[in-house]
Amino acid sequence: MSEIDTLRFSTAGSVDDGKSTLIGRLLYEAHGIFADQLLSLESATTRHGHVDENDAIDFSLLTDGLIAEREQGITIDVAYRYFATPKRRFIIADTPGHEQYTRNMVTGASSADLTIVLLDAKRGVTMQTHRHAVIASLLGIPHLVVAINKMDLVSYNEATFTALKNSVAVFFGKLNFAQISFVPISALRGDMLTAHGSNMPWYQGPTILETLESSSAHQRRDETSSLYFPVQRVAKAKFGANRDLRGYQGQLVAGQLNVGDSLTILPARVKAKVTAILTMAPAANEVTAIDEARPGQAVTVVLDRQLDISRGDVFANSSYREPYVGCAFSASLCWFDSSIIDFQKRYWLKHVSKTVRAVVERVDFRLNVESLAHEETETVAMNDIVRVSITTSQPLVFDRYENCRKIGAFILIDDTTNRTVAGGMIVAPLNDP
Repeated sequence: MSEIDTLRFSTAGSVDDGKSTLIGRLLYEAHGIFADQLLSLESATTRHGHVDENDAIDFSLLTDGLIAEREQGITIDVAYRYFATPKRRFIIADTPGHEQYTRNMVTGASSADLTIVLLDAKRGVTMQTHRHAVIASLLGIPHLVVAINKMDLVSYNEATFTALKNSVAVFFGKLNFAQISFVPISALRGDMLTAHGSNMPWYQGPTILETLESSSAHQRRDETSSLYFPVQRVAKAKFGANRDLRGYQGQLVAGQLNVGDSLTILPARVKAKVTAILTMAPAANEVTAIDEARPGQAVTVVLDRQLDISRGDVFANSSYREPYVGCAFSASLCWFDSSIIDFQKRYWLKHVSKTVRAVVERVDFRLNVESLAHEETETVAMNDIVRVSITTSQPLVFDRYENCRKIGAFILIDDTTNRTVAGGMIVAPLNDP
């Protein structure tokens, strides 16, 4: 059997546009629900179902597992589900549509290769639809699938689908997506999820599942040729032939790491060479030596020199473009908190494996999510998307978010409440021309 790849995708859109129902029905039709889960779903439908009495299953309850979610019929937290077809494996993040839980949408979409934005065929576009699409674009998701849902409520009318498609195509086209697909569906009835059915013979394009199986979005991930290995932990132990060496542990986030590679350790900019790469072999449950590591692997790196290296330092490949080292950068910021931004406050900034103090020096503009205009503002409130300038108390090793998502992203934490108040994507160092 040939090896198949994995596509990570998320859902987005406004409240009640049918995101959870889409995921539940898709899993059901793709045989991604176990028998005991199905029995539990039928029982939950009896107690909490928000469907007609003729429907045995409320598919939204598969991902909406919290009591509050089932009582209110909304998604609050991110729910992850997994399934596979003969062509591909899938990891799904079902995210909430309510404005109050935009932070959860950002969390679920942050690692996605593709996002499905749902539109209600009767209600049309809302501000939250625009906001989610803009956030998906800022997060660097390459493929947007616009699923125009509830076609059963408009008698599967082609003109309705075409009109809604045309009304949003221009707006979505202005965003930073490499590919945009439009699919008419009925998540409740299953139309165009895994099979075409007979209700929309006028639509000859791919179904949702066919679109997911054929998408090449995962090929645009940020594992660039540049090597980035943020150090999470320094471990001193016996390696090799009983020699006292230090191992530097972490996850390789970009590039390929090989034994013998020459590295630059940042921010100190000292040089070293890789003498060993160690990892835990799951089958044998023991540490084994490997010749190379690829993005996503958790490994221990042994160097040929004893150096002062600590958590938050980054290994970069001397043969490729190095990341930036500095204390000031501009960033796109999505503000999550109910409190407004405080320019006098020192927030905690969590960047990969390093946490430092940071100050938001100024706001360059606020992005209007409906017109995409850059607006002047002196305050930043909940769900605002802004461009800001940030200064940190210690140097960070970072790259532009468009180059590498893992070391181009960060969060801001309020030191008083310990709440995550914002998520950010680095645009450029401030001293960069």
